[in-house]
Amino acid sequence: MFRAARRRQNPRLRRSDITVTDDAAVRRAVKAASLGNAMEWYDFGIYAYLAGTLGRVFFPSGSDTVQLLSSFATFAVAFLVRPLGGMVFGPMGDRIGRKKVLALTMILMAIGTFAIGVVPGYTAIGFWAPVLLILFRLLQGFSTGGEYGGAATFIAEYAPDKRRGFFGSFLELGTLAGYATAAGLVTGLTAWLGQDGMDAWGWRVPFLAAAPLGMIGIYLRLRLDDTPAYLKLDDSADRTRPKPDAAKTTRSGLGEIFRAHWRPLLLCVALVGAYNITDYMLLSYMPTYLSDELDYSVTHGLLILVATMVLLMLLINQVGRLSDRFGRKPLLMTGMLGFLVLSAPSFLLVRQGSLVAVSGGMLMLGLSLVCLLGTMSAALPAMFPTDVRNGSLSVGYNLSASLFGGTTPLVITALIGATGSDMMPAYYAMGAALVGVVTVALMKETARSPLEGSPPSVETPEEAAAIVEAQAPPQDS
Repeated sequence: MFRAARRRQNPRLRRSDITVTDDAAVRRAVKAASLGNAMEWYDFGIYAYLAGTLGRVFFPSGSDTVQLLSSFATFAVAFLVRPLGGMVFGPMGDRIGRKKVLALTMILMAIGTFAIGVVPGYTAIGFWAPVLLILFRLLQGFSTGGEYGGAATFIAEYAPDKRRGFFGSFLELGTLAGYATAAGLVTGLTAWLGQDGMDAWGWRVPFLAAAPLGMIGIYLRLRLDDTPAYLKLDDSADRTRPKPDAAKTTRSGLGEIFRAHWRPLLLCVALVGAYNITDYMLLSYMPTYLSDELDYSVTHGLLILVATMVLLMLLINQVGRLSDRFGRKPLLMTGMLGFLVLSAPSFLLVRQGSLVAVSGGMLMLGLSLVCLLGTMSAALPAMFPTDVRNGSLSVGYNLSASLFGGTTPLVITALIGATGSDMMPAYYAMGAALVGVVTVALMKETARSPLEGSPPSVETPEEAAAIVEAQAPPQDS
C-alpha cells in the first residue's frame, strides 16, 4: 500500500514525458536571448561609460565630484524600479509565456534609451533636463527588471540538462558583448570628437543607436516558440483549471513566491548581491576609477576595460562547459574566493599606474569574475520550480540588483570621498565576496539534473529511452 502511494506521488516517467531537444531550436533560442540581452546591456552600459559627460551636460556644478555623484545617482535610480519591473514582468512570464515578455522588455528599453539621446541638456531647458533624464532612466530600469530573469529562464528551459551551463554562458557572453560594444563606441567617439565634441553632441550617438538595435532584438525574439518546459506546464494547466484574471494571477504569484519559496529567494538575493557588486565594480565603475583617481584619460581607461572584456568573452563558454562537468558550486566558489583573496592585490597593482600593472590588476579581477559570469545564468534558474521560475528569479535578482548592483559606483565614489582611501573598491568587493562564499556553501548542486518541476531534457531519443529503462520496475505490495 505504501509503495502504491509513493508511486502515485512520484509516477514513473514515460517516454513522452521526457523532452528531447532540437539542437537547431536550442541554438536559435540561445542566439535570440543572448543577442537581445547584449542589446539590453548595451543600452544600460552606455550610461555608465558616459557618466562624466552626462554629469556635465545635465548637472552643471562647480565641483567635478558633485557632478559625478549626481550622474551616478541617476544611474542608480534606474535600479530602484527594477524590483517593480521584476514583480510585474516575472509573474507575467509565468502566466503568458517567456517569449512575449522578453519582446516587451526589449521594446521598452529601446524607447527609454533612444529618448535619452534626444533630451536637451541643462543649458537648453534647465531643470527639466535632469527630470526627463531620470524619467527615461526609470523606464530603462523598469524594462530591465524583466530582462535577465526572463532570458536566463528562457535559455535554461530550452537547454538539455547536461549542457545547461554551456548554453547558459552565452547569456553572459551577450552581456559582455553589449558592454564591450558600448565601451568601444564611446571610446571611438571620444577619440574622434574629443571631450568638447562629446559634451556638445557626441554623447547622443550611442543612445540614438538603440532604436535599430532594439528592432533587431525584437525581431529575433518574436520568431521563437516558447520554451518546451513552459509549453508542457501550460498544457497541463489548461487541462486542469480555467485561466484566471491576469492581475490576480500576478498578485497570487508574488504571494506564493514570498510565502512558499522564501529560502531559495534569500539565497538568490545574497548570491546575486555578491555577484553584482563585483560585476559592476569592474565593468561599470573601473573606467571612472582610472580617470578620477589615477588621472587616466577616459579613452585610455575604456580601452583597457574593452581588452579585458574581450578576453573574458573568449573564456566564458569554456567556464560554462566546466560547470557542466564539475558542477556549479566549484566554479562559483572559485570566483568568490578569487575576489576575496585577490581584490586587494589587484587594486595595489592598479594603483601603480603603469599600463602593465593596471592591465594585470584588471585581469586578476576579470578571471575571478568570469567564473561567476560563466556559471550564474545556469545556477540561478535551477533554484526555483518551473511554475514560478520566471517570477521568482526576476524578483530575487532585481531586489538584489537594486540594493547592491546599481548602487555600487555611487557607494564606492562616496566611500572614497569620505575616507580618502582609493582602496575602498577592493574592500567593498572583499566584503561582497565573503557573503558569496557563505551563500555558495549553502546552495545545493544542480548541474546535470532536471530543472525542478520539469521532466528531464535530453539531446537524443536514445538518452530518453535509457532514462525510462533505468527506472525501477513497479513492485506490487
